[in-house]
Amino acid sequence: MPSDRNDLPTSADIFCAAQTVSAAVHRTPLIRSQSLDQLGGANLWFKCEHLQKVGAFKARGATNAVANLPDATQMVATHSSGNHGAALAWAAAGRGLPCIVVMPETAPRAKRVAVQGYGARVVTCGPSLAEREAALKAVVEETGAHIVPPFDDSRIIAGQGTVALEVVQQCRDQGFTPDVIVAPVGGGGLLAGVGLAMAALAPDVLVIGAEPAGADDAQRSLRGGVHITTQEPHTIADGLRTTLGRRNYTVIRRTVRDIVTVSENGIVQAMQLLWTRTKQLVEPSAAVGLAAVLEHGARFRNKNVAIILTGGNMDLDRVSGLFAGVQE
Repeated sequence: MPSDRNDLPTSADIFCAAQTVSAAVHRTPLIRSQSLDQLGGANLWFKCEHLQKVGAFKARGATNAVANLPDATQMVATHSSGNHGAALAWAAAGRGLPCIVVMPETAPRAKRVAVQGYGARVVTCGPSLAEREAALKAVVEETGAHIVPPFDDSRIIAGQGTVALEVVQQCRDQGFTPDVIVAPVGGGGLLAGVGLAMAALAPDVLVIGAEPAGADDAQRSLRGGVHITTQEPHTIADGLRTTLGRRNYTVIRRTVRDIVTVSENGIVQAMQLLWTRTKQLVEPSAAVGLAAVLEHGARFRNKNVAIILTGGNMDLDRVSGLFAGVQE
């Protein structure tokens, strides 16, 4: 790993991370659905990171970050809407380290319960990124904890990028290489890691990001060439409400072909399709990749498309309310 967590990660860091995390995380399956192929007009493969440890791809980055902590670290802390917090709490517990997670008051209850279940202490704050960072700063000043950011960190980016190595190998085991990989983007740890991995491993494969239209800072940053650091997100995809990290933006500019946006209705419809056609319980953020294929069909038609399903943690008591607003 880079000597300083503020350095940009390299493709070599991802290959090192793959060795680091392999014993701790699942090699999640790559599945298909003939009916979704027909709906999408493409050959779709779904990388099931909702079946990962802690129910999300975040276990990869957290495992890699904890494995590369300074030797003197006695406690870790972060801010998170849920999945990264749970992943860090889980990884820290495996090393016997206490963990504090700053969570916005708008975080789903299921994710808060999960973070606490893995042994972390939760500190509640306001929903904005500025409020999250201010609360985390206060925690660190009080405790001296080592910060493991949710996405803007080389160790995290490298860990998340290991999912792309698995996707390529699993596709090759079936006799093909994907034409496109689609990954949701919020803070950008996953998309940056996937982009960096594919640039080294299979540079002809297009890497496309997908995000809600109500939280489109990543698309505007990439297409406009200026990093947008503030926004007021409006989306049910709680895991994608953060703004793009600085390191993430730099890596994404170099390695990602484009970022597309999707509607709220499209997210819910895609989630419903994944639940009913593949029997996979995914959260709204994880459905954004399929929504992108369905809403931007011309970009993916007749191509081999790998879509990363990022997580499966949500409040099930909200399901009926989500689906009630879907337009058939």
